[in-house]
Amino acid sequence: MVDKPQSGELFGVPYNFERPSVGRMLSAYWQPGKGMLVEKPFGIGYTLNLANWRAWIVLLVAGGLLWHERKSREATTVEDEGPVEVVVDDD
Repeated sequence: MVDKPQSGELFGVPYNFERPSVGRMLSAYWQPGKGMLVEKPFGIGYTLNLANWRAWIVLLVAGGLLWHERKSREATTVEDEGPVEVVVDDD
């Protein structure tokens, strides 16, 4: 039986399905000197490099957008005040 590779690239996108360890997880998210995106320690694709200042900007912007979306959703929620009478004039 042929063993399938546990890590590699497919169409330029990295994948890694090796059993994750704590050390590998920590070192994957903190790589000084690397770019904003680094290969995920487990799964398919890329993740943010928290040692890069641009990743923190992305997290702040995403958090701000999420906060704004939740606040606007709360503001548009209308409580049900009971039945409403509608008068239609058929002239």
